[in-house]
Amino acid sequence: MDNEVLVRVENISKKFCRNLKKSLWYGLKDIGREIFNRANGDVRLRPEEFWALKDVSFELKRGECLGLIGPNGAGKSTLLKLLNGLIKPDQGRICIRGRIGALIELGAGFNPILSGRENIYINAAVLGIKKRDIENRLEEIIEFSELREFIDMPVQSYSSGMKVRIGFAIATAMNPDILLLDEILAVGDIRFRTKCYQRIGEIIKNAAVVYVAHDMNQISRICNRLLLLHKGDTVHYGEVKEGIQKYHHLYHREKMNSKTPPQGGLKVFDKNLSIHSVNLIPSSIKSGQKVKVQIDYSAKKNIEIGSLHCNFKTSSQLLAAAYISNMSGDEYGFKKGSHQITIQLGKLNLTTDKYIFSCAAFDETQKIFLFSAFDYANFDVIGNFFTTGIIEMGDKPNLENE
Repeated sequence: MDNEVLVRVENISKKFCRNLKKSLWYGLKDIGREIFNRANGDVRLRPEEFWALKDVSFELKRGECLGLIGPNGAGKSTLLKLLNGLIKPDQGRICIRGRIGALIELGAGFNPILSGRENIYINAAVLGIKKRDIENRLEEIIEFSELREFIDMPVQSYSSGMKVRIGFAIATAMNPDILLLDEILAVGDIRFRTKCYQRIGEIIKNAAVVYVAHDMNQISRICNRLLLLHKGDTVHYGEVKEGIQKYHHLYHREKMNSKTPPQGGLKVFDKNLSIHSVNLIPSSIKSGQKVKVQIDYSAKKNIEIGSLHCNFKTSSQLLAAAYISNMSGDEYGFKKGSHQITIQLGKLNLTTDKYIFSCAAFDETQKIFLFSAFDYANFDVIGNFFTTGIIEMGDKPNLENE
């Protein structure tokens, strides 16, 4: 039973149309061909069409968890909808064995005017579960969701976190053979997410799980295989760590080719100062690698800097590391003319994740900023994918000033 293949995907492809009117027309033509048995298997792209998935293949056995990753628009949600039978492929074949539990879109399948209790019965019935079995599991679902006092309220009054709670409880309580999860656990509080991951760990023992997420630490923690998609194509299928490394390389390559400006804004508050650029070097960082900040500027006169600040926050705005020049005994100043300030920060021992960089110069005498670059740039740290937390354990797990 442990080696039983529950999901087999063979060279599936799916195309969509960017133009709504043409999409409706193409859909009618395709339906007509099927009705009159004239489908010719032509999978060429028509005007305004594009491949959301192209020749994707994999198989998933009982007891396995497949991590599904890739940039936005890679085809992850399309693949899950194909697996769940919500849409059909244009090419290829999908073989499913067993009952599917799916949580693909937040609030999907809920009737907003019905209560949480009523939606439990409806969702379970859609999965083909008998009313007697639902009643036997009802208390377990309510208990896991921790929504007992709200269970008879209309779902339309639920927050996004509450919808995740009840949706996850329904999807997992009926002992599915195949569980599909699409970035849903990014919503909700940390304690409940931990509870969900524990439930997933229990389900994996007797089921096959397809898990979509952008948190590589969680992917590496619960998945034993990985499928990396990019613009509908398979970039990697197999070993988890290798796939995550390819994902990060893909992200950095796209970021280097992107012309998107930094996330935050650069503001200068001294009329005698112009800041041309603030750069974190290197832009792609390996955990434990030495980093520096370069500030290119022009000044009409010499300007004394009370303190320089460099902050590093996680994507959830948690402060991960900080540098303050006067606390480290370093002194800087803007000299008249065009020059560059280099701040040597030493080793950045952060775990694998996306981070946000900020930088600012402060006048301690006047208690004002000379310039600020808050939430100025996004960057990735690549480290040990099998650790959690913020700090990568090592000899010196803090920012150190050279």
